[in-house]
Amino acid sequence: MSILTVEHLFHGFGDRAIFEDVSFRLLKGEHIGLIGANGEGKSTFMNTITGKLQPDEGSIEWAKNVRVGYLDQHAVLAPGMTIGDVLRSAYAHLFDLEARMNDVCAQLENAGEDEMAQMLEELGSIQETLDSHDFFNLDSKVEEVAQAFGFMDVGLERMVTDLSGGQRTKLLLAKLLLEKPDILLLDEPTNYLDEEHISWLRRYLVEYENAFILISHDIPFLNSVINIVYHMENRKLNRYVGDYDRFKEVYAMQQAQLEAAYKRQQQEISELKDFVNRNKARVATRNMAMSRQKKLDKMEIIELTAERPKPEFNFRTGRAPSRYIFQTQDLVIGYGEPLSRPLTLSMESGQKIALVGANGIGKTTLLRSILGLIPPLSGSVELGNYLMIGYFEQEVAADNATTCIEEIWKEFPTLNQAEVRAALAKCGLTTKHIESQVRVLSGGEQAKVRLCKLINRETNILLLDEPTNHLDQDAKDELKRALKAYKGSVLLICHEPEFYMDVVSEVWDCSKWTTKIL
Repeated sequence: MSILTVEHLFHGFGDRAIFEDVSFRLLKGEHIGLIGANGEGKSTFMNTITGKLQPDEGSIEWAKNVRVGYLDQHAVLAPGMTIGDVLRSAYAHLFDLEARMNDVCAQLENAGEDEMAQMLEELGSIQETLDSHDFFNLDSKVEEVAQAFGFMDVGLERMVTDLSGGQRTKLLLAKLLLEKPDILLLDEPTNYLDEEHISWLRRYLVEYENAFILISHDIPFLNSVINIVYHMENRKLNRYVGDYDRFKEVYAMQQAQLEAAYKRQQQEISELKDFVNRNKARVATRNMAMSRQKKLDKMEIIELTAERPKPEFNFRTGRAPSRYIFQTQDLVIGYGEPLSRPLTLSMESGQKIALVGANGIGKTTLLRSILGLIPPLSGSVELGNYLMIGYFEQEVAADNATTCIEEIWKEFPTLNQAEVRAALAKCGLTTKHIESQVRVLSGGEQAKVRLCKLINRETNILLLDEPTNHLDQDAKDELKRALKAYKGSVLLICHEPEFYMDVVSEVWDCSKWTTKIL
């Protein structure tokens, strides 16, 4: 049975086509991985099928009474809400029914006989729905899920604005779990999640009985949970049965076959054109030349897939710093209340260190405290001499209306336009991306713009907060290579062991010094 049917979908932004004549069917129980390079339109496709965006052409038809749960990579939580408010909002439709039930009860005493019969029937239907969803035990359900995600330790009354990026993602996942939708749409769900909750989500999706569509650049995660791949490339969407590794095998075979067919056809075209040119002027051979020209005119030309530009990240190393990058003495970090016990830490020049541990325990806060962006609650941080710091933030302003060119020009005003374009192109961005506003780019493309700033500035210490979030596999592989080759020091927050274990020489487990209950 088809849960979702998409036919002949066309969509674009301005003169930039995102997809053309895309058709798609989602069947019951399918676990789909929606893959493709940064900027191919995966998130746009999700936003289109959920109605957030209207397609230029085509039809989108959901099966009747299907409840859809959507985790958007750019999802925001409304200020003023608590953790408890967000979790209880999973049952908004049931609270609406309760409000309707109370309204009907209030109207009963003034109702006529016929109206009363209708109202009683409606009340019975509402009561049945509420009972089937165990409405009167919702608080215990909310607390159960909150406990599983670690929110009872944080407190259900904690404001969502106080949460880290990872905690917000966990909260949205917990809300989806409570909603129990018929289909899950997950856009980069592992971004900002720690290893523990990535493992939890993996187990949950493996056992999930309903269908889901998952966008992720975390290949080990993808391989463990999907059974169908839809590949978005050059405005098309193609279906493959199996996991990501199987897709790669079949795709490589298809590309090899296409290239062989292209070469054979180009050889045939060359021979036909040569025959036509040599024989069209001679009366004796003109008819044969015209026959071959007709064959040329009718030939369906094979086109090779345009190769996407691959990023090149080469960090520029500045002068050597002093022996110590930083030293802390009894440093206590936090916002109002402590996130850590007193920390006496040091980092020496040339060290490459990964900070790991659950979300919300203070990894980002430690980075920002070292940089002096957040004052410590007590203790001190002493930075070394001659530091040339490059800082990659986990989260940036979502509504950046400047173009990519303007964004780089702000950082490097002495560069001319050709140099700015070349710098962005080296990071894997096409001409259309380069001329676009930053806010319309995908998360991965925005990350490449921010990396462009880093690699074009001389540094001797890089502080990187979840730099792999949103990046496609080519960009992650290139970033890993560049960090391994970098001659300076690196302090890295990352939740992907397969990325950081090849880069760093030391791992600091922040769960050992946090004040949080884990």
